[in-house]
Amino acid sequence: MLFIVEQDIHRNIAMKQLISMGVTRTDLFTAEQNEISKIAKALAHPARVAIIDYLLKSNACINGDLVTELGLAQATISQHLKELKNIGIIQGTIEGVSVSYCIHPERWAEVKDLFNGLFEQYKGDVSCG
Repeated sequence: MLFIVEQDIHRNIAMKQLISMGVTRTDLFTAEQNEISKIAKALAHPARVAIIDYLLKSNACINGDLVTELGLAQATISQHLKELKNIGIIQGTIEGVSVSYCIHPERWAEVKDLFNGLFEQYKGDVSCG
């Protein structure tokens, strides 16, 4: 009986530790791995990719341009812009009552270097079998 009680105590302690750690254990990964993951998560929505594509082609735009271009609601566009701003890929400047957005050049170069570093690790013709 003592063994079962002790087992339950250890299981409860382990569960509490898992809960306190959260769902993910980002501390197990390098800063670079965590950063790539955060950026990839922000880019994982096709609307955000379309926004970036539009900004790269137009070099700047006003939020309303994106509503017209993508056919999404203003609130939806604003939420996607917020996510892209949070990771620093885009920046905005207030012009009267509107905000003009563009790619943040320094951050764009950092993101490019991060992903290129990851992709360049592949040496090709690796046998998995």
